[in-house]
Amino acid sequence: MECNDKKCPVHGGLKIRGNMFTGTVVSAKPHRTVVITRTLIRQIPKYERYKKFTSKIYAHNPECIAAGEGDIVTVGETRRLSKTKSFVVMSIEKKAEKVDKVKEEKMKEKKSESVPEIKTQ
Repeated sequence: MECNDKKCPVHGGLKIRGNMFTGTVVSAKPHRTVVITRTLIRQIPKYERYKKFTSKIYAHNPECIAAGEGDIVTVGETRRLSKTKSFVVMSIEKKAEKVDKVKEEKMKEKKSESVPEIKTQ
């Protein structure tokens, strides 16, 4: 299946240059755009400790790749595509596991049963 997207790194003429990394898709609601978070660890020399923080990046999501929420994707840096996007999704490393609604309801019931009721006078 070939897509007609000019901004696709596989079928279009978009060149990948600069940084490449993996991240988790948090949102795929905008049209042809995904929001990706990646967790980074930075050393703080003064305290001799490490701090974990996340960064949020907007990336172009071509129709032929179509990454969804929860997917782990590989992203590459490219020229500026819009005001907020300068990355493009190159491939999906791992698809998100979909949880059945029935299982979710059972988990909610178990949680509500395990919480004891407090009696008031």
